[in-house]
Amino acid sequence: GKKKEGSVAKYVTRTQAVRHLQVPLSVFRKLCILKGVFPREPRKKVKGNHHSYYHTKDILFLKHEPLLEKLRDARAYEKKIKKAVSKKNRDLAERLLTRKPTYTLDMLIRERYPKFVDALRDLDDCLSMVHLFAALPAVDNAIDGDKIPVTRVHNCRRWLSHEWQAYISHTHKLRKTFISVKGIYYQVEVEGQRITWLTPHSLQQVLPEVDYRVLLTFLEFYETLLGFVNFKLYQSINVKYPPILDPRLEALAADLYALSRHFDASSSRKKTLQSKTDEQMETALDESELRLAQLQQQLPTNEPGALMQIVEGVAATDDEDDVETKECRHLFKNMKFFLSREVPRESLLFVIAAFGGTVSWEGEGAPFDESDDSISHQVVDRPSQGRRYLSRDYIQPQWIYDSVNARILLPSEKYAVG
Repeated sequence: GKKKEGSVAKYVTRTQAVRHLQVPLSVFRKLCILKGVFPREPRKKVKGNHHSYYHTKDILFLKHEPLLEKLRDARAYEKKIKKAVSKKNRDLAERLLTRKPTYTLDMLIRERYPKFVDALRDLDDCLSMVHLFAALPAVDNAIDGDKIPVTRVHNCRRWLSHEWQAYISHTHKLRKTFISVKGIYYQVEVEGQRITWLTPHSLQQVLPEVDYRVLLTFLEFYETLLGFVNFKLYQSINVKYPPILDPRLEALAADLYALSRHFDASSSRKKTLQSKTDEQMETALDESELRLAQLQQQLPTNEPGALMQIVEGVAATDDEDDVETKECRHLFKNMKFFLSREVPRESLLFVIAAFGGTVSWEGEGAPFDESDDSISHQVVDRPSQGRRYLSRDYIQPQWIYDSVNARILLPSEKYAVG
């Protein structure tokens, strides 16, 4: 036939793409989300303005994707299960459900993010989506019957969001925070990249009328991405991943505090191992000094200490933090905070720990009680207090956020309750 040129050859409509790949629209939409393929805007819309257009190369790219065959197999397997259920063959249906084919997105993460810094640059939407689902109720959607599984919500809350916050607070990478009507904005700096995300308020969430299948597909990809990022970040500070938490604190919904305890336990184990290896290091140090002395004789005469300066410079760059991280670490140093039950506990636990403070709360699993004399500040948000201690300042939560953004301890008199 006649050779196609221009927009006709470069772009195809969504209907043509679905027919070419021989998959239903739901599978095509899921594949495009996972692979990062999105509609284009050609200069000349040959089929009309009411169509969505895709690049022909993108469709050929999807055609040779190994995940496409796995999605086809999963769809065919679901038809087998439906057929067994319709024939009331319960044993066959249960047996088929236990052997349902699965797939992983590990290769897609490596394909879309060749370097770790690429994943960090694309982490804003990922963190916002994960923190959103961590606050959603796991209920059926009354609109089209879609369901938000309990395991997905638990995974977002227990594993991904709290693990990320625990790393940020442990390494003091939090830079700014802002409270708005939508939620609480956080901005961190990880390996030179500024990352901003939004966390909803800890209130009852009302599910809007949206297509949750699309959101769950995005969440499926973001869960894998954030899992890889958390693993890489935990490995960079020599902490085992995934962390093993105290089951008592986990049952009391104190996951973030349990993760901080895990970090402290890991650092204490390193100290004990370091003390055991000190004796071995002393003997090795004598040999290394002898070797350095021999190498130093081979250096030019006008640079007698060049090799030692190089070694010390490398050690200094590894151990030193930047100036901003030091400021964040020492802002709330040697200060103890106690949170009353009416303040946003999870947000304040995250922010105070990220800036070097010690924090406790009202309830079981808390590290110290309200009657502790060493408490310097108590965060409250109601005017009437049952018992007031003269040795501490009573402040509103806004004092924490304003002091963090200003990087100085603001006067607490303006933030008193009442």
